[in-house]
Amino acid sequence: MVPNIINIAGVQIHLKEPFDLDFIHQYGTVFKVVNYRKNAGNLCFGVENKDGKYFVKFAGAPNANFDSCTTSDAVKWLKEAKQVYQDLAHDCLIKLVRSEEVGGGYVNIFEWTDAECIGYSCPATRQRFLDLPINAKIRAFNDIVAFHAHVAERGYVAIDFYADQMLYDFNNDKIIICDIDFYQKSPYYGDKGMWGSENFVSPEERVPDLRIDEVTMVYTMGATAFSIFTDYDRSYGKWTMGKPLYDVVKKAVSNDRDMRQQSIRQFMHEWQLGS
Repeated sequence: MVPNIINIAGVQIHLKEPFDLDFIHQYGTVFKVVNYRKNAGNLCFGVENKDGKYFVKFAGAPNANFDSCTTSDAVKWLKEAKQVYQDLAHDCLIKLVRSEEVGGGYVNIFEWTDAECIGYSCPATRQRFLDLPINAKIRAFNDIVAFHAHVAERGYVAIDFYADQMLYDFNNDKIIICDIDFYQKSPYYGDKGMWGSENFVSPEERVPDLRIDEVTMVYTMGATAFSIFTDYDRSYGKWTMGKPLYDVVKKAVSNDRDMRQQSIRQFMHEWQLGS
């Protein structure tokens, strides 16, 4: 009989009911179970085969550590995410290799990266990132903003973006963005915006069915700046890069949409002028 608790790569995966995960081994040797308690009902694995290492995200198993959605919701969202990654392919975005139905559910398979999460769920790595020279953090921030300018130009808006989706490759001084499954066509009217971290969510994302668009994403970029340069503190006393850049970022996180920059490109332009 298939148990409710399955041990893979030394990690116990707790399920609400018996489910056979043996299919995962067809993708290679599992060397890591990735943060499966925080993946919107998904199970995530690092696997290695003769072609290399891959990140496998699977929806379909009844994850006991996630109650915010049904298993069918998780499968639906993962299927929809395939198109998002294809439409938003970018040098700073983790690369989708293939997608398919398997094991009674669905997988998206990505190239593996050794970049590390710099969100609060990974405190040691986050502190290592915060301790980097300011120029390295500026380059990382510029890449994040450039990616989101690309998102806007492709007609999308960022939903549920926060620090855990930023990975940093310390060996190559490079930011990698992952887990953009909930990004939506802009404008978006819905409730997925409320899933984000408290430090990143704009006022309009806190109210179901309000318009979420590029102006919302400007707020997200301002919040990202405070995340990277002041560890979320929005007071001028913690800002170390001068008043002009502080004013640009503070404007971006205005509660009044009309007071923000009205596009990512405008935000980038003002940021460059203030540098």
